[in-house]
Amino acid sequence: MKAAIYTQYGPPEVVQIKEVAKPIPKPNEVLIRVRASTVNRTDCGFRSAEYFVSRFFTGLFKPNFQILGNEFAGEIEEIGTTVSSFKIGDRVFGFMDDACGGHAEYLTISEYKGLAIIPEDLSFEDAAPLIEGSHYALCNIRAAKVQPGQKVLVNGGTGAIGSAAIQILKYFDAQVTAVCATQHLELVKSLGADIVIDYSKEDFTQTKETYDFVFDAVGKSSFGKCKPLLNEKGIYISTELGKNGENIWLALLTPLFAGKKLLFPLPTITKADVVFLKQLVQLGKFKPVIDRAFSLKDIVEAYRYVETGMKTGNVVIKIH
Repeated sequence: MKAAIYTQYGPPEVVQIKEVAKPIPKPNEVLIRVRASTVNRTDCGFRSAEYFVSRFFTGLFKPNFQILGNEFAGEIEEIGTTVSSFKIGDRVFGFMDDACGGHAEYLTISEYKGLAIIPEDLSFEDAAPLIEGSHYALCNIRAAKVQPGQKVLVNGGTGAIGSAAIQILKYFDAQVTAVCATQHLELVKSLGADIVIDYSKEDFTQTKETYDFVFDAVGKSSFGKCKPLLNEKGIYISTELGKNGENIWLALLTPLFAGKKLLFPLPTITKADVVFLKQLVQLGKFKPVIDRAFSLKDIVEAYRYVETGMKTGNVVIKIH
């Protein structure tokens, strides 16, 4: 089978399309013919190892798993001997946060992991980006314990995480203020944001409003700059480590005191999370924003585009 392989950390060019052995499902696994995947910030982070700490998950000196792509959509071609919840021919989507594998024509995954049936009206390309951004958003929203009516500010309302966060926050009946560029104002409003701040015209950190939760979905601000925006017991969460990794030690320090806190929850995902996000899609409460699609053979270009930091929502990889 064809797969996008990387054997060393580095820039997009370390990824090459090669022929590799087709995986064989274990008794509790299914074999999926992958039809679509994505290139996202997680893939870029694992591939580049820009943050050295990521190597403790992917391999200290070289990648332990050589095929990236943590989210995917496709059809089940074979099932293991003990599989009972899926059958051959099922159209499925899912997320693998341990070994990845979506950037290939086939992958195997346990039936008990993040795997579910694609909603009937979704194509493979629509289903592939359902999980990565949304599960990060969901994890942080849960960590902040957002309640109905609370005021939340989302910095970076057009990324995969931010655009999902706006929609999920509205499902939980929060009041959402989102920050984005001029050209995306209408898009962000369509996602449900109650107030939209154009960062090219206004510095959101200078607003006189205060919030229960400030979520920096692009990691371009800081706790120090956003602290004046928080109410007495407000929470700040960023998707990045911060300058000199400050978000790690602030997450250890600030919860020891009463008042404003920085949290840095480690992202987790369960099968129940995948099912929940699928239900949001079926209820019409969540729809991933898709920027553009690339073919598998052009995956290096996809990486380059994602790393410009200019993408809107998700970048899909077509694998046929």
